[in-house]
Amino acid sequence: MQDGRLNVPSLSVHDACEASGPLSLECDVVVVGSGAGGATVATELALAGQRVIVLEEGRHVPALEHGAMRQSESLRHVWREGGLTAAFGIGGAPTVNVTMGRGVGGSSVVTGGVCFRVPEHVLEGWARTMRLSDLSAEGLDRYYTHVERALHVEEVPLSMRSRSTELFADGAAALGYPLEPMRRNTQGCDGCGRCNFGCPHAAKLSVDLSYLPRATAAGAEVWTHCLVDRIQIRDGRAVGVEGRVLRSPSDRRGAKLVVRAKRVVVACGGIHTPVLLQASGLGGPGSHVGRHLALHPGFRLFARFDETVRGWSGAMQSAYSLHFDPQGFLLNSVFIPPSVIAATMPGAGPRHVEAASRLPELAMFGAQIHDEGGGVVWRNPFGREPLILYRCTPHDHHAMRRAIRVLGETFLAAGAKEIFAPVLGLHGLDPDAFRRFDFDRVPGHRIECGSQHPLGTCRMGATAADSAVDAYGESWDVKELFVADASILPSSLGVNPQLTVMAMATRIAWHLRERALPKA
Repeated sequence: MQDGRLNVPSLSVHDACEASGPLSLECDVVVVGSGAGGATVATELALAGQRVIVLEEGRHVPALEHGAMRQSESLRHVWREGGLTAAFGIGGAPTVNVTMGRGVGGSSVVTGGVCFRVPEHVLEGWARTMRLSDLSAEGLDRYYTHVERALHVEEVPLSMRSRSTELFADGAAALGYPLEPMRRNTQGCDGCGRCNFGCPHAAKLSVDLSYLPRATAAGAEVWTHCLVDRIQIRDGRAVGVEGRVLRSPSDRRGAKLVVRAKRVVVACGGIHTPVLLQASGLGGPGSHVGRHLALHPGFRLFARFDETVRGWSGAMQSAYSLHFDPQGFLLNSVFIPPSVIAATMPGAGPRHVEAASRLPELAMFGAQIHDEGGGVVWRNPFGREPLILYRCTPHDHHAMRRAIRVLGETFLAAGAKEIFAPVLGLHGLDPDAFRRFDFDRVPGHRIECGSQHPLGTCRMGATAADSAVDAYGESWDVKELFVADASILPSSLGVNPQLTVMAMATRIAWHLRERALPKA
């Protein structure tokens, strides 16, 4: 298929709904989840000649079809729970909106494509606290390099920065700190600013475009509408999975699904992987399954200028600053589609209409917190979606408020006339009012937060005493059961995790292709 500029690779997908009855399959390796981690493992093992089946709960929305959708359609058809999953704040923490993808390609389809390597000081922390000395910058370089080539990771040129980002850069320069060009997995991007809601030109190389077509060309099978309920375990070893075929998102009584396999790889993401393990009998007292949830809680701040900004004209994410990482946060450019912004402006009735009408004058920049991992994920006995609780440390609380202050002061240094801070119930503040406002007195539950980065809920380590899986993702409790997604990362990264998830998944896959498959 071609859109006039790009050849979009074809992806062969099997729809389990087309099966007339129970679905029974057999393979060498079954991979549960088709996102960044699952697609990477599936591709590398299929290219090594192993028989691989990938199971995806959602459906396949081809890239150009997704790119033609309105934002509301994307939320309905591609985002899990319409983008409304929440991690409930406890102990004064904010409630965090956790957004994830549901469909072939997983959350890679609904991210901005930002690609960071994990900072070296984070790796040093893993070596010190989790005894993972092999995960050094040098030790991971070949996996990162391999993934960066496959994804076509490139810098966003200055010419593609929106006026919104240019204004923030002016303020940052006035305050004496740098902005760096963002690196993303794109090819042929023209800066239309729709990355999270489907690229109209398939220029964002999410794994449904960059990895899974190579997997299926090598013989892997991708099955959609397959909900895995539990892992089959026999004599302490994973031997397959079982679940249901979902004929609709709310289907609770679908046809039975059974996949027999010599090896099981779980890659459902930081929220749903621990739930699947818990449903399979793992994660009892003292277990690390479902604990240590980090989210990188993030927020965006608006600033109004006395000029036409049209911040949506340019790359959605084009610049960042790690200058404040020692204080616990990353600054990250962002400008989501204007229809979404308009719906989030403060006020009601005529006041909301008036605020939304000034959208062309708004600039925006974001921040995300390098949090310390105080959340938990539990299997929900009353529904399909898990129960997520999130707690902040004093360090996290301070970083949130400091980041809001830095964002606002930067825009004011660029000449902003009004600041809209991410505080629920707070209207626009003029420069003097913003500087007087005491953000330290704002309760955590009033800070408006979101996340696309659930991490750490099946963290890897050197021993079962402090981790859920070993250094290659194998469960301490069940042989031939591997985890290969963001849940294995031992801590918050402080930067977007997609590239690191795929580098770790590559490391696991290359380990598995050299490890003999067990006999059936």
